[in-house]
Amino acid sequence: MILSCNNISKSFGTDVIIKSCSFNIEDHEKAAIVGINGAGKSTLLKIITGIEPADTGLVTLAKDKTLGYLAQQQNLGSDNTIYDELLSVKQYILDMEKELRSIEKRMNTADGDELENLMKKYSDLNHRFEMENGYAYKSEITGVLKGLGFSEEDFTLNVNTLSGGQKTRVALGRLLLAKPDIILLDEPTNHLDMESIRWLENYLLNYNGAVLIVAHDRYFLDKIVSKIIELDNGVATVFSGNYTDYAAKKAILRNMKLKEYLNQQREIKHQEDVITKLKQFNREKSIKRAESREKMLDKIEIVDKPQELNDKMNIKLEPNVVSGNDVLTISGLSKSFDDITLFDNIDIEIKRGERVALIGNNGTGKTTILKLINGIIEPDSGSIYLGAKVNIGYYDQEHHVLDPDKTIFDEIRNAYPDLNNTQIRNTLAAFLFTNEDVFKYIRDLSGGEKGRVSLAKLMLSNANFLILDEPTNHLDIVSKEILENALNNYTGTVLFVSHDRYFINAAATRIIELSNKTVVNYIGNYDYYLEKRDILSAKPINTVSSADIEHAKKAADSKASWQEEKVKQAQLKKIKNELKRTEERIANIEERIDKLDNMYADPAISSDTAKLMEIHTEKEELSKELDKLYDRWGELTDM
Repeated sequence: MILSCNNISKSFGTDVIIKSCSFNIEDHEKAAIVGINGAGKSTLLKIITGIEPADTGLVTLAKDKTLGYLAQQQNLGSDNTIYDELLSVKQYILDMEKELRSIEKRMNTADGDELENLMKKYSDLNHRFEMENGYAYKSEITGVLKGLGFSEEDFTLNVNTLSGGQKTRVALGRLLLAKPDIILLDEPTNHLDMESIRWLENYLLNYNGAVLIVAHDRYFLDKIVSKIIELDNGVATVFSGNYTDYAAKKAILRNMKLKEYLNQQREIKHQEDVITKLKQFNREKSIKRAESREKMLDKIEIVDKPQELNDKMNIKLEPNVVSGNDVLTISGLSKSFDDITLFDNIDIEIKRGERVALIGNNGTGKTTILKLINGIIEPDSGSIYLGAKVNIGYYDQEHHVLDPDKTIFDEIRNAYPDLNNTQIRNTLAAFLFTNEDVFKYIRDLSGGEKGRVSLAKLMLSNANFLILDEPTNHLDIVSKEILENALNNYTGTVLFVSHDRYFINAAATRIIELSNKTVVNYIGNYDYYLEKRDILSAKPINTVSSADIEHAKKAADSKASWQEEKVKQAQLKKIKNELKRTEERIANIEERIDKLDNMYADPAISSDTAKLMEIHTEKEELSKELDKLYDRWGELTDM
């Protein structure tokens, strides 16, 4: 065991953030802390590092072990170049190298015992130098910098001139090169493009030390971790496995707890009804039996009701007009900035109902394409045509569409003047803005809060073509899943840019990769893209006709073909529909059982034996059906 957290508690004022939190991290283990925004994940990391004191509890780092920490925001101040900043981590190697050169010079003039002593000292030091990768430290630094998305031209940039995101990448590079025994990472993928995230995944998978990560990137967590520490209402629960394993176990656990709670509540209600009837008989024996049952009820250990997530967003995306089949046609599009060509002569076609992810490394022009479609900037050449009855809803990752000098309430009211105050408040409540929160100024909101306001405006737009630029930034995992479900149920068309591979996998039906100043088409989700990008002879879209696309579909292997993908989507939709019907039937049966239980207490019925038997029979049949429905519900949620 390298790290132990025992009974950690932390409050800020009257807000209890963490309570009695305990877990261990083993040597070489890769683990993640998950939870909704505000659950205390970053606070827990700060407590472990000693930046933030705990109110109670003990953090123990194993003897002689080192700990490294990457915060979300880095105030890295240095006059070094990027390369020299990372080189400074290897100062001990530079010192050894300097000492080796010094010994070599002395050996040239020494003899006898002095030479023998110098040779032994040189041999020992050279062995240490080799063990510390001294002969390849320059390659190691270059590899880390390139892995984190820096080009060789960037190596000479001064750290003080870098953006916040670039400084975070430099700090991450320093941390990785320092190789502490345990690394703590707070949202390490926030400022990385897809290639850099994949590089970091492989680096951490092969890292010899332990890793503890806070991240909302579910794909990243699936690849790396073997333990999940969930923070929920301040309490830590440990799950073995990656994020997908955790999500499945969490659903099963909640279902079991809900079933246990409902069964106990039904039994308690039944016993209370029996007690009421026994007392109504008003006989000595019946009263004693009632008292006996009351004592039995008092001894029951009540099962807590599983907490509902009342703080979830409620997004429902519905277009008010059906667009034409041809939603977007881009022909010969080119764009350059300051003599740097982002893309040249590209063609893109998007049909109604498609959900297309536009992916590529940072700086390739993804956001630029979205701005060109929206008419925010002009192309150097080429044309952009929107189809018949196409109405765009645009989500801007920088939230420039929001007025910083307006309140949240006024932002919605000015954009949608036909809404009354109640409608505005109800809409904002669906996005977790209630009471006085609606009068906060946009300029005072966090990134996540601005994102929720933008999503609220998007929902109200009733657009049939959604263009989304990094819509999952600042969203916690629960909110991401809600947005995924909303998009999957949306009947319009979607074009989005995202670095969130789990989100792309869940939401996209097609991927367009922007690379080498052109675009490449992949008909499938992110997993399909990974499988096919190196083995599939994918053509640039500007050479692909509708017939070519159809031919590509037929040429793809049967396992991951377009047709099979459509079948999978149909099966998934069928499962979702059955799940919805099952949940509705469960709710109806439980409501009917409650009514039947209330009928037992009705004096007009309690004296009617035939009626009581009828109620009892119906309740028995409904209870049996309810058990079967819960079993089926569990099967459906596991699919």
